[in-house]
Amino acid sequence: MSLSVENLSFAYGAAPVLRDVSFTAEGGELVSVLGPNGVGKTTLFRCILGTLTPQMGHIKMDGQDLATLPPRERARRIAYIPQIHPPTFGYTVLDTVLMGAARQLNAFQQPGAAQIRQADEALEQVGAAHLRERNFAHLSGGEQQLVLIARALAQKAEVLMMDEPSLGLAPLVVQGIFDIIREINRQGVTILLIEQNANMALKIADVGYVLETGRITLTGSGKELLSNDAVRAAYLGA
Repeated sequence: MSLSVENLSFAYGAAPVLRDVSFTAEGGELVSVLGPNGVGKTTLFRCILGTLTPQMGHIKMDGQDLATLPPRERARRIAYIPQIHPPTFGYTVLDTVLMGAARQLNAFQQPGAAQIRQADEALEQVGAAHLRERNFAHLSGGEQQLVLIARALAQKAEVLMMDEPSLGLAPLVVQGIFDIIREINRQGVTILLIEQNANMALKIADVGYVLETGRITLTGSGKELLSNDAVRAAYLGA
């Protein structure tokens, strides 16, 4: 499975946000997108997810333009792990993870034993099985992030997209989250990662892209970007 973004441009009204952005995530790669706030990283993710429509360009999986897929099929193939935010409803952890497994069902089906098993397996995979019956709203930030990752895993998608998984978390918790992300990637899952913690992101990334003023200005392996003087000065405080 490969995901490619080709000559993508997007603007909010007359204000351009993305300008001729192109990159490819090969199957099983962990790709990190870096850049300061406000340069279009989340907008790029929203275009890939289909919640925003670019003015120009294409987004393809294995050569198929995602714009030709029904929204439900697109959502089945790509799982999104958002930034942590205060939950609106007090779902249990199991119910929250089941929302991912239910992506495989049609609109008239209810989750059954197979979906519950998938949810439990996903919770076990991220080390959160003990939270199964807890209220999601009452969990710590780190626990909520684990549950959101489990929800994405239960979806059985080909690509995981993660938006700032370390945001607001303590350093020791962040290390555990990144260990889990890397382990998921080692199992062959393609991961696209937006992350302000450039040091952590590049240490685990196969490929990194730096997005500035709506354009990709630097690319390289995680190791190459970690040793790049411009990247170190801008993002690593060195």
